[in-house]
Amino acid sequence: MKRTLILLTLVLFFSCNRQKNKEANELDARIARIENGLQHVVQIDGEEVPTFSLNDRLKELGIPGVSIAVVSDGKLEWAKGYGMADISENRPVDTSTLFLAGSISKPISAIRAHQLVEKGKLKPDENVNKFLTSWQIPDNEFTATEKVTLRRILNHTAGLTVWGFPGYDKGDTIPSVIDVLDGKGNTDPIRVYKIPGESWMYSGGGYTIMQLMITDVIGKTFPETMKENVLEPLGMHTSTFENPLPKKYADAAATGYRSNGDEVEGKWPIYPEMAAAGLWTTPSQLIQYAVEIQKIHQSKVDGSLKFTTVEEMLTPGMNGHGLGPVISEYTFGHGGADEGFRADLTAWKDLPNAIVIMVNSDNGLIIGEIKLAIAREYNLPGIKPDIKKIIKMTDTQLKSYTGKYELEKVGPFDIFLSDGHLIIDASFMDRKVHILPVSDSVFVDKKDGTEIKFNMKDNTVAGFTVRNYYARKLED
Repeated sequence: MKRTLILLTLVLFFSCNRQKNKEANELDARIARIENGLQHVVQIDGEEVPTFSLNDRLKELGIPGVSIAVVSDGKLEWAKGYGMADISENRPVDTSTLFLAGSISKPISAIRAHQLVEKGKLKPDENVNKFLTSWQIPDNEFTATEKVTLRRILNHTAGLTVWGFPGYDKGDTIPSVIDVLDGKGNTDPIRVYKIPGESWMYSGGGYTIMQLMITDVIGKTFPETMKENVLEPLGMHTSTFENPLPKKYADAAATGYRSNGDEVEGKWPIYPEMAAAGLWTTPSQLIQYAVEIQKIHQSKVDGSLKFTTVEEMLTPGMNGHGLGPVISEYTFGHGGADEGFRADLTAWKDLPNAIVIMVNSDNGLIIGEIKLAIAREYNLPGIKPDIKKIIKMTDTQLKSYTGKYELEKVGPFDIFLSDGHLIIDASFMDRKVHILPVSDSVFVDKKDGTEIKFNMKDNTVAGFTVRNYYARKLED
């Protein structure tokens, strides 16, 4: 009998091991398909779509490193780092590498505001000046009949200025939050410039007001209250809103890089506007926000927030913004852009799936390509390539775009016509760029789908924008 039990135990043991090995092999194969299945997000109708490996694409785009986390069936299925966290230190990205999350800080910060509403310490539809004790939003003609409220701050309808922040370098004098609000830092004063509630305009300034409101009500620093009430409960144990980043995190922090490969001054920027842009985290930890919100929404059971709060939060308002995250037909989430860092969080409302991708570069082009490959592998709705249909233009029409241009902070270059096509030729690029028209003002790079948006002045081309850089036209 004893021998039989031993044999049965051994059979079960080896059977379980075989199953685990099979699942591990299947997951490895899945990850390999994603890593070797990147395609451009912008694709040209009728053109063959090339496929790239993730590591080759990092090198081609000059992006030092990327970190990825994927949730499937409501739990973290895999996470992986690629490339370098710091080139000069020869330090690779791994799953514990910290990145700046940029504006993904906003929906994470919003959780604390929602918690305080649930406790009755904040009111979503009352004048925020009732809760601000250390500073007040100056009243003006726009606040005569309507007021700035927490709800309007959360969904960017408060009529407030300052959409984003450039951050500060190491060695700079870092302003207080009140100084930021009064324009004594490196941005304009945060003020009401149109009637609150009337229309939508993205405002990191509004979230900075919310940051002060939370600290005024609680009486603790923002990093402290976020750590205690949001980050730790979500399992984001090494994440922090502390700015400047304390030395204890330095060995884990990725260095930020410009698109040209230069390090950000001091290795990373500093954001006193913590609620708007200051979260340091990893994809594996950040994705726990998505898991928690999905769990509450899909199970209809209260968690770190009440179910009714989450449903309000996930209801799209103007321009698709909910009360914190951005809402689409299938997903909720947010993008992030700090100096030297780009990030994206996408979670499916009614499926137990989520993706977080973070890079330590101003060039975040690879994020959309990775997300497209993951969505295709997991058969997730709502993430599709942007297919452009090319329009026909005569040589006379195309000639109006030719001439000498200058890209800010980079240098001069030419756009010329060759065999009925426009070509960008610049000494600072490793190839001549063939661009194709999809409208009178938008062209795309034939090779990688990058959009070039021309702007007109007095019916003539004045310049164009590409990847947040502006090139002005110098002469025809």
